Amino acid sequence: MELPLTALITGINSGCTGVLYQRCPMFKTSFIVEGTPVAKGRPKFRRINNFVSVYTPAKTRAYENEVGSIAKVAMGDQEPLETPVVVCVYISMAVPASFSKKRRQDCLDKIERPLKKPDIDNVAKAITDAMNGIVYQDDCQIVSLHVTKVYATQASVSVFISEELP
Repeated sequence: MELPLTALITGINSGCTGVLYQRCPMFKTSFIVEGTPVAKGRPKFRRINNFVSVYTPAKTRAYENEVGSIAKVAMGDQEPLETPVVVCVYISMAVPASFSKKRRQDCLDKIERPLKKPDIDNVAKAITDAMNGIVYQDDCQIVSLHVTKVYATQASVSVFISEELP
């Protein structure tokens, strides 16, 4: 599957546009996470005697570990960035098998958009949290976040990260 960079880059105001965008000496990387996107689950609480501990649900933790592993491969031997970053997340949801041929085509032509779970912001949160310490030191460095959710033939999440330099 090809990363839809044109869709990801559209709307980015990073100071580098058009022809200049390709000449900017900034760090850029991208990767694709195949499979159904998983939203960041709400923290769970458990009480052990007089202490309360908070933990991330297992499904969320497994997905964040998968995203982190893929991000490590994309980063190679590059250290985590310390600069402001732009993150673009392109969420592709599989068209449900129960849809008619016409409705399926409308979904693929982006006439109909996915309005069901997982929520777009929770998927973005899972992705950005998973890249902490791998792509950037902390997700507080994200100064611009662009997220899009569409239907596609296969479910996946495409991620594009670039430095935001003055």
